[in-house]
Order: sequence, then C-alpha cells, then structure tokens
Amino acid sequence: MVPTDDPTPSLSQPALPDGEFAWHKLVDPDELGEGRVMTVTVGHESLCVTRTADGGFGCLGNACPHQGGPLGEGSIEGGWLRCPWHGYDYSPKNGRPPPPFDDAPPAYRTEVRDDGVYAALPVEQPRDRTVSDVLVETMVAWGVTHVFGMVGHSNLGFADAVRAAEKRGDLTFVGIRHEGAASFAACGYGKLTGGLAACFAIAGPGSTNLLTGLYDAKMDRAPVLALSGQVPSAVRGRGAFQDTDLSAAFADVARYSATVQSGSNYAELMTLACKTAIVERDVAHLVLPDEVQVLPAPDRSAGTPQGRTGLRTVEPPAEALAAAVSAVAGATRPLIIVGHGARSGMPDIVKLAEQIGAPVATTFKGKGLIGDRHPLACGVLGRSGTPIASWFMNESDLLLTFGVSFANHTGIADYKPIVQVDFDPMALGRFHPVDVPVLAEVGVAARALAGAMPADRRCQDLRPEVAERWAIWRDEKARRRADDRGEGLNAASVFDALSRLVPADAVVPVDVGNHAYSFGRYFETRGQTVLMSGYLGSIGFSLPAAMGCWAATQSRPEHAGRAVVSVSGDGGFGQYAVELTTAVKHGMDITHVLLNNNELGKISKEQRAAELDVWQTSLHNPDFAAFAELCGARGFRVTALDQLDDAVAAALDHQGPALVEILTDPLLV
Repeated sequence: MVPTDDPTPSLSQPALPDGEFAWHKLVDPDELGEGRVMTVTVGHESLCVTRTADGGFGCLGNACPHQGGPLGEGSIEGGWLRCPWHGYDYSPKNGRPPPPFDDAPPAYRTEVRDDGVYAALPVEQPRDRTVSDVLVETMVAWGVTHVFGMVGHSNLGFADAVRAAEKRGDLTFVGIRHEGAASFAACGYGKLTGGLAACFAIAGPGSTNLLTGLYDAKMDRAPVLALSGQVPSAVRGRGAFQDTDLSAAFADVARYSATVQSGSNYAELMTLACKTAIVERDVAHLVLPDEVQVLPAPDRSAGTPQGRTGLRTVEPPAEALAAAVSAVAGATRPLIIVGHGARSGMPDIVKLAEQIGAPVATTFKGKGLIGDRHPLACGVLGRSGTPIASWFMNESDLLLTFGVSFANHTGIADYKPIVQVDFDPMALGRFHPVDVPVLAEVGVAARALAGAMPADRRCQDLRPEVAERWAIWRDEKARRRADDRGEGLNAASVFDALSRLVPADAVVPVDVGNHAYSFGRYFETRGQTVLMSGYLGSIGFSLPAAMGCWAATQSRPEHAGRAVVSVSGDGGFGQYAVELTTAVKHGMDITHVLLNNNELGKISKEQRAAELDVWQTSLHNPDFAAFAELCGARGFRVTALDQLDDAVAAALDHQGPALVEILTDPLLV
C-alpha cells in the first residue's frame, strides 16, 4: 500500500468508544521504545500497541483489515505502521490508512498515567453461543467425556467450544503431540468401553495424521468420533494452504462422514455421527469449515440419544438354535472358541462351558476374556498361542465359536464341524461355509443354548485334561525361563513376572512385534482386559491406547481405579515416545513396560523365515529409562533377571506415568 496524497499519517487520537467502556493498562511507561510496536492481550482482545517518534502511544486492533496480518508484529516506517504480511500502512495512532484507502483496524483512545499506558476499551460482551457449541453439547449428550487432539488455526472456533465445555466440567481435552496418538487413544477408549471418545485435528496434515488410528478402530470394530477443521469455504477447492479434500480422504475409513454447512441441522449431523459410531461400532467423521464453526446459533438445541437407539439383544432363530443344540449335544469333545466380539457375552459363555465341561480357547484379540486360571481355560489359539489350545482344537469333534472372525492368524480348522454365533450377518461363514450359522447377540445365544441343552448330551467334562495340559506347558515355560545367552532377558521370564505382578483388574494394551507373540504365549491372565491393534496390526498402538484407557478409568464408573499397563517393544514405543510428556502433563497413571532388544525383532525373524539377509532392522536407541525421567515420568532400567520384579513392582506403585525398560534377547522369544 503506497500513500497517494498526504504522505504524513494522522496522529490524532481516536474518539472514546460508543457505549460502555473501561480503561485497561497496556504497558509500563518505559516498556516500549520510540518507533516500536508490540502485541498486548487484554481479556480476549489482541491489541497492537505503538509508540511513535514523538513519544505518543497508539492502540489498534491487532488484525490487519486486509487479510488479518498481526499488526503487533509489524514495524513503523516513515511514521506509518506497516503490516508484516503484505505491507499495508496505517496510522499508528488512529489506524487510518493513507488515501484513497478507507479500511482501518479498530483504534482506541490511549492515556499515559504515572503507572503506565492505558486504553479505553469497550466492555467485553458475553460469549455468543455458536454452531460449535451445539455440536459439542450434542457430543456430550451422547457420552463423549474426552477429546484427544491438537488445536490449530483451522479448528479454533470448535476448540473454543470444547474449552468452554471443559470449563463447565462437561468433558476433558487432552492435547497430544501427534494426531496419530489422538486417534489411537480414542480407539483404545472405544475398544475398552464400547463408548465414544473423540479425536480432533486441523485441516490438511492434522486430519490425515488421524487415519492410521482410525483404520485400526474400523478394522477392530471400535467406535470413534473424528473431527476435522477445514479451510474457509470461500477458498476450499482453490488450492489454498492446507486445502485437502477431507471427505474423499476419509471416505474409506469412515462409516459416516459429513461436512457441516452454514445451513445444516448441526445437532442432527452430530447425532448421526455419534449414533453411527456407537451402533455400527465404527468410525464417524465430521468436517468443520473454519467460518461455520463460529456462526451464531443461539436458539439451536443440542441433540440427545433419547429415542434414537433400541435394545440389540437379538435372539437366535428357533431353527438355528435347534440345530446348534443338536450339534453341541451330539459332540463328545466340543471346543468353545471366543473372539473379541464375545467380550460383552462372556459370563453366559463361561456358564455354558461349565455346564457341558467344554474347554475354552480365545483368539489373540480375545486373550483374557476368560482367565487362564479358570479350570476350562486353555489360552490363545493360533500363532500367538499356547500348545494347550492347539491340543484341544486338534482333539475336538466340534467347534462352537462366539464373536470370532476366523482370521488366518488364529488358524481355526475349517475341516471341523463348526457352530458359529455372531451378531453380524456378514461375519457368518465369511471365509468358508460353516455347519450351523447362528445370527444372534453372543450372550443371548449362549443363554439359549444352555437352557436348551438336553440332559443326555454326549459332552465329556474335560477339566482334568485341561489341568494336565497346563501342567505340561508350565513345565516347558519353566525350562525356557532358564535360557540365557548373556544377551538380555528371555521373554518367558519377562512375562512370568508380569503374570505375577500386574493387577488382576488391569487394562493391558499390547503393541505389535515379537513381544506380542511372546505375550500371547507366556502371559497368564487373571481377569485383565487385553487390547491390541488386531487386524490392522499397527506398530505404536500401545502407549496412546493406554492414554485412552486411562481416560476411561476417569470417566466410566465401571473402570474406575483400574491399573493401566501397556506393553511394547522398542520399535513400537519409538513411534509415539514423546506422548510420554502428554501422560506426564495430565498425570496419567500408566505403567509402560518396554522390551528393548535394539531391533525390529519380528521383521528380522520374517527375513530369516523367507531365507533373506537380515537387513535394516537394527535400532539406535537411547536409555529409555533416562528418557522417561527427562519427560517427567519415573524410569526403571532392568539389565538382569534379579532386578525385574522390584522394578515392575516399583513402577506399578508409582502414582503417575512410569516406564520399565527391560533389555531382552532378540532370539529368546
């Protein structure tokens, strides 16, 4: 902007504000030098304070009327205040631009007093209710208590509504260091509770960073609400900064995705998003254009879940139930297999198993659904499993499955007679035909089977055989605990200690890697809830998921007081290591157990199995225990077996985030 007539800026003082105003101190008398500019915040108002060569002071609104440039970061040149973005000029006293321009920032009367420079500012008005407030109130009504995310320039309006809700005590915002951690945290919350947490990001890279955690939620059927800021609608699609087609980017991962427009029914869109996520156990996504977030919505009501959902206790059809009863009652050695989808129905499934004396195996994702000390439990089936489970699978004459996906990792024998119970019709016979498909909620079906089971059933009570197989396996584990190549602890010893020390009611998110296979094989559950990145198999899951689980212990009475113990390898921890500072900031009581072998051990193992050279799997690691201390957490380092129990116990006793780094042998898994 170049002055065209009078090159001298007007230095007259602006008029006092119309209406009610108050004087506010801006700076001390000598705080700002002549010819200098600075930014001052009063209440919620950002101001540009100037001091001209004659020693006079000015106070302007901080945003350049052209494109919002921060005038307080500008400079005084030739007597004019110059915007740092595009060089537009304004009077430093009253904001008037040189002729013929007439766009000017607000200007306020200043007064120099003995104790400082004051400005006459209009009295701040109460915050208006906005579209974002309607959206947040609706989220809260649907049970959202925690939002994980990062505040930025394209989501500030929505962020302010979250801030206001947090101030009211309606929810908690957890500011993370990487948006991928936000989506994994929300996913962990959903996997544990079946309820809804939200993840929140800016347009462009912030939202695309959410995708990995959201795919994990989608593939493992966990409800998650994702919220994306978006560039202003006026520049959308024109190649603006961070202008990406978020609807297209999220089209595959989100069961429901919508953009909130100025004329939208805001509460209804959020209601549909929350309902879809919870009912479909999937990802729902809303895109929030920048200008829509702050539109006034004083008379809009928030949405609620009342009258929007119904009971989903689906009874098995009579014909399918009769066929299932006949198949189970006619089997001598039925084996019950439970997967993650059976989580809500386990009490009824265990009662059925006890009634007919059938052993119960779990998928890897279902580990812990029945405690390994139960007389009919036989551990995990498949690649991450126990020889007990595989024994009973091989010796069975019928498989009765609840909430199982038949993934190849589990290795369910398709040549066995199979009764499959699942609430999802698409899951029945997904990979191959089954003998008796039963569409029903798993707990309801288990109760119905138990109630219809005839007294003359052929099923043997296999409790003694289960105990015998466990004795054989525990003897083998004891032999493996004695293995020592002098290159770190063996996995059998690590998970023996965790089996003894981790509280029975703990929530245990487990990462991806060799340690996960060892966990499935060696860790004996006593009631713990185990969570993992099942079908996506994403490294880095455990620590951010633990953050989501911690949030559940704060907001859900049924999880209050539960310990959260996450387990990872060094590769997985490295993905989101700095989120340890997030745990410290929020006082999260999380114990993280890190098996450090300085290697991506699972990849090395796969390269060897493929008869390839082991290549690019070594890692350069810090002292992770010392790193934890630098982050403000407690750190413990275990280099010898006799240190293990004390370190784990001390970490569990610590109130707040703690990390136990265990140096392990990459081959003794």
